[in-house]
Amino acid sequence: MKTSAHYPLSWIATVTLGTILLAATPRLAAQTPYQPKFKGDPAHSDAEAVALGYIRTFERAQASYKTKNGKYASSLMDLVHVGSFTRRMAEPQHGDYTVNFHPRKDGYELTMTPKAQDADHRSFYVNEKGVIHADDQKQATEDSSPLK
Repeated sequence: MKTSAHYPLSWIATVTLGTILLAATPRLAAQTPYQPKFKGDPAHSDAEAVALGYIRTFERAQASYKTKNGKYASSLMDLVHVGSFTRRMAEPQHGDYTVNFHPRKDGYELTMTPKAQDADHRSFYVNEKGVIHADDQKQATEDSSPLK
């Protein structure tokens, strides 16, 4: 077995520096600031952009469903193949978020709850009025701040 005395000091320094850089790479990637996807994008992270995209697709599907049927869909499965709403979107898990849908007599409520809530993973709420609300401290409700 060779000891460090058998390896040149420059080789040991290179391996050590490479190990440090490799270990730091995930932390450096996590610190990259969010790049907005379009002008006025209200998302704080890629995970939020996905959640907000889901909400917008859901909202368009609900509007189309109501136009065709005279009422809002009573389940996410009812929205499959309405507009861009897919069967996969009817599943409750989407990336860092869980979808919760609740039909109401003349409308609905939909929340997107992050697995770990923080400033880059806010919770979202929307109902038939179409205003998206966000909260970075607790589950978003209709009383939470509207998304700008």
